[in-house]
Amino acid sequence: MADHPSTFEGTPVKSGETAWKDRAALHAKATSDGVLSGGNALKRGTFAEMIRHLVEMPQEKRGDYVIEKMGDREYSAAEAEALASREDFPPA
Repeated sequence: MADHPSTFEGTPVKSGETAWKDRAALHAKATSDGVLSGGNALKRGTFAEMIRHLVEMPQEKRGDYVIEKMGDREYSAAEAEALASREDFPPA
């Protein structure tokens, strides 16, 4: 996961395990871009919750969705699957 720049001199701050608790939203891939995309969220919660929700979907549907992590970027289904398999991924 990307480290977030702080507001102090723009230097990266290690986010560590708190990144799993960052706010995130699940979006349909087709409607995830644009100025008003924030209103198109299908589900909101922590980053870990959105990863868990996405990887619990049927394999053939996962590619239709992305996770937008607040202050970071969009994560594809493949990235979510990789993150869910990490040792430090929090349990449900």
